[in-house]
Amino acid sequence: MRIECIAIGSELLTTKRLDTNSVWISERLAGLGLWLHRKTAVGDHREDLAELCQEAFRRSEVIICTGGLGPTFDDFTKEVWADTFGVELVEDTPSREDLVAWYAQRQRVPPPANFKQVLFPEGSKPLPNPLGTAPGVLWERGGKHIFLLPGVPREMKRMWLDQVEPRLKPLAGTPMHTLRVVVCGVPESTLDQRTETIRGRHSQLDWTILAGLTQVEFVVRSTDSALLDAARAELASELGEDLACVGSGDLESVVLDALKTRNETLAVAESMSGGLVASRLTAIPGASEVFAGGAVVYSASAKLVLTGIDPAILQKHGTISEPTTLALAKGIREKLNTTWGLAITGNAGPNLDSGGKDHQLGECVVAVVGPQSEETYTFLVSGDRLDIQLRGAARALDLLRRMLCRK
Repeated sequence: MRIECIAIGSELLTTKRLDTNSVWISERLAGLGLWLHRKTAVGDHREDLAELCQEAFRRSEVIICTGGLGPTFDDFTKEVWADTFGVELVEDTPSREDLVAWYAQRQRVPPPANFKQVLFPEGSKPLPNPLGTAPGVLWERGGKHIFLLPGVPREMKRMWLDQVEPRLKPLAGTPMHTLRVVVCGVPESTLDQRTETIRGRHSQLDWTILAGLTQVEFVVRSTDSALLDAARAELASELGEDLACVGSGDLESVVLDALKTRNETLAVAESMSGGLVASRLTAIPGASEVFAGGAVVYSASAKLVLTGIDPAILQKHGTISEPTTLALAKGIREKLNTTWGLAITGNAGPNLDSGGKDHQLGECVVAVVGPQSEETYTFLVSGDRLDIQLRGAARALDLLRRMLCRK
């Protein structure tokens, strides 16, 4: 069964308003064992919408439109669908009564324009909207289902749960299961090569690879959870510690969980990353159980005052160096009396405080100090200033994760 969504509204074609409705609908469909095959955003242009409605009806069995059911001049979704099948719009008396009652509860009278909302294509059925004035529409035509829903997310979601999902359940298939695997420290192309054989053995699964700024994800789907379990085991064997997490978690949650399991604590000293490591950690509820805190030691004086490192180290090695970064990790660990200390320095742009040394743009240094081990890493990341900071912070967390996993 082919299902598609059409999101209607010129505002969805700008950067200020995103179509979140179709994402939510896709998740709800997957829970029913149904699959969203296509989604489209279209502006408030009658000709474009008419063409899209005709195409959608030809290729899909279920069509879900959101938006264009309001009382204003740019709300003409029902009109376009009525024109598509050559029928008239007719008033629905119960919907008119509901509209009048909705306004009466607020001690108001409906403006004349709002009565446009109680007109429906002949042969369709109104879908009540308990949260607003725009009823939805169900149209079963030629063995196909057309749902017209409001664009306001809270109204759409309520109507979906009350009116749409119960009607789709008889069409439902086997629920879809999803496997999410997050990989750190491996480029997308390298990961593609390393997993090619596994994907070949499990070609019956639906595979997607998503490259982000700081990590790469596999999203694998199937109606058979046992097949996903087998693929997950093979991926874990191939990727080893490059596999950061499986499921809904992320790098920071994995680090915090590892610390909690070990009953250990962490402090951070951040220069180049400007607090991004701490921000990621503290975004997770319950982080305070193991994350003591840290300091943004951006200037040389802050490094000295907040971590207590020896000024001679800064003088000899500069602010961007393995000895200095290691001293920062040790210093913040001692200051906050934690099990682990993590520090990051680097060059995300013009660096005027690096001790006179020439450092390449994107150079990052990370140091991790634990109860019985200490490690430092120097690496290069690319991008603009924010990209470098984000990538450096993610790499720092990943290096800590790897050390925690080895212990």
